[in-house]
Amino acid sequence: MLKNLTKALMILLLTIFIIPIVHVEAKTDTMTVNNQQELKDALANDVISTIILGQDIETTEKINIMRPVTIDGNHKTIRYTGTFGSSQSSDNTVWGGIYVLQVYKTSATIRNIKLTGGNAALLVNGSTVKLEGTIDVSGNGFGGIELGKGSNVTEESRLVLDDNTTIINTTESSDKPSIWVPDDADNAIIEKDGIEQKLPAGEELSMDEVQDLFQAQDNPSTSDPILSYAILGIFGFTGIVYTYRKLLQA
Repeated sequence: MLKNLTKALMILLLTIFIIPIVHVEAKTDTMTVNNQQELKDALANDVISTIILGQDIETTEKINIMRPVTIDGNHKTIRYTGTFGSSQSSDNTVWGGIYVLQVYKTSATIRNIKLTGGNAALLVNGSTVKLEGTIDVSGNGFGGIELGKGSNVTEESRLVLDDNTTIINTTESSDKPSIWVPDDADNAIIEKDGIEQKLPAGEELSMDEVQDLFQAQDNPSTSDPILSYAILGIFGFTGIVYTYRKLLQA
């Protein structure tokens, strides 16, 4: 009995002191960021698939997204606070090619965020970008979202929306469109609920025009269900009246 107890005790001691204890650190694919550097570090870390804004962030440089990732704005703001152009102006109507975010030759999902303070809020550069929730692009010098194609870029730029996407642009005007394709770019695509619309070079759209674009697709005048039912109703009523009159004459 004592011999067995001694043996068991020796095994326990070996387990505790001789066999190495391996500590496995749990890895996560989500990171919360609170400033410009943390955001850049998260974008540089391929392990991170979802980046969440923990608070409003100010950046002095354009933030480039160059790999597949989800940016969950968490209803926070990324605000550009740097300068523009060779004059180092603080006026964002001085062109300096400053987009708060640029998605370059990749795919990304962006949700519930405000992008403000730049020449433009977002450049979709040969990429596919899906917007979810509320996207506020107000307060940029030249407009909201550009669907472009820079040098050495061959991929189409595609912007994907759905019924839950709301784009806000309180500073929209005729010379500050919410969505546009530059004159020197090929056609871009805007997609909503699986319906695609090609946008030619030079196209500029307000949010009302974006809505009209898809309403026209959903309910073309030649095949609108309401119109079809109305026409069928008229023919049906005429037929009933005709039949009734025939019966009276019989």
